[in-house]
Amino acid sequence: MQRNLCILSLTGALIACAPASAEAAKRFTIRGAGFGHGVGMSQYGAMGYASNGWDYRRILAHYYTGTELGVLNEPRDVRVLLQSTSGSASFSGASQAGGRRLSPAKTYYVRGRAGGQVQLRSARGRSLLTVPAPLRVTGPGLLTLRGRAGNGRTDGTYRGALEFRGGTFGGVNAINALPVDEYVKGVIPLESPASWPLEALKAQAVAARTYALTTSKAGDGFEHYPDTRSQVYGGAGAEQASTNLAADATAGQLVTYDGTPVPTYFFSTSGGRTEDVENTTLGTEPKAWLKSVEDEYDHVSPKHRWGPIRMTYASAGARLNGLVKGRFKGIKVVRRGSSPRVVEADVLGSRGKTRVNGATLRARFGLNDTWAYYSSIKTRRTPKPPAEEPPPTGGVPVPVVARVPDVAGLAGHVVPARKGERITVQRRT
Repeated sequence: MQRNLCILSLTGALIACAPASAEAAKRFTIRGAGFGHGVGMSQYGAMGYASNGWDYRRILAHYYTGTELGVLNEPRDVRVLLQSTSGSASFSGASQAGGRRLSPAKTYYVRGRAGGQVQLRSARGRSLLTVPAPLRVTGPGLLTLRGRAGNGRTDGTYRGALEFRGGTFGGVNAINALPVDEYVKGVIPLESPASWPLEALKAQAVAARTYALTTSKAGDGFEHYPDTRSQVYGGAGAEQASTNLAADATAGQLVTYDGTPVPTYFFSTSGGRTEDVENTTLGTEPKAWLKSVEDEYDHVSPKHRWGPIRMTYASAGARLNGLVKGRFKGIKVVRRGSSPRVVEADVLGSRGKTRVNGATLRARFGLNDTWAYYSSIKTRRTPKPPAEEPPPTGGVPVPVVARVPDVAGLAGHVVPARKGERITVQRRT
């Protein structure tokens, strides 16, 4: 089918495009870039740099400004909450539990008891021992935790030890306690694909190790969750040969600033530039190593640019329920960060405006990132001008009004825009 495109530029009152057959149109559109919080190391960017010859040391130094690599002075363990049940937890592969010998081939059960105690039972329900929490379980090899873990995996296998503590309503929490270098092996392949260049995987290994030792969720007997609340962890069952090689090649290495290990945030896709931490929900104070940097090779990510996401004014207003005063009119960005990520914006309504941050808009609209542009276009048809009329015979000529294309018969508003800005209207027939 042949399509003709007519373009008319107008200045002054902001005119917007609409289907020629529509009496009125309201369109809210979002376009953006990136995926994640935008602070620290972009994983796709690191993959891009590694593909272009950068080693992991250079990659880490680029994303974490002014840092150097240090080494652990002594072994360190981390504790990850794997499972929180309202009933009992079960495991196998253990040879010891609270001083009692067990058979690695058998399955055992643990339940919470009053007074902060936990009870170990056999597969037939016989009580084997009751001790104050935690009940520590070890074995000659990998331990298997039955059921669904917090990372969504079923019957996971884990290095190190399992520790059990009483949970809510008589349930029990299952925690994996293990050396940080072994923990990292269960993180890397779930954070960065094992097929990526080795130098990118090494950068992920060091960042994951440093993050594990410099942050904590301060839970009851654990520091980390097995999901994005901390970093994704799948235990020994998630390990891959290439990612284990990256972990072993960087064993004990940490990112340091002025000789001290520092939190190493990382995320998927930067959109081309990372963000200062103080412009995000990860922090309110500037951190010298978490500054905005250019991300030259991030374009390899499928989320480097995204959108447009289109919806009606009514749909947009519904997602912003409680923030819109009156009828929804649009969103005006008040402040952006060192990258174009939204720091503050106003939700515009017919009865006023509400100030929000970029993270709120991201959550309400389900966006990949706070790097977003919001545009509102509202149009209506205007009456056509009168057609040219020939002068009456023998009389005074009637003033002629030039006929203008139908595409100019529109009026409305565009948000955001500046006074005098030129808007291009396109009509497709």
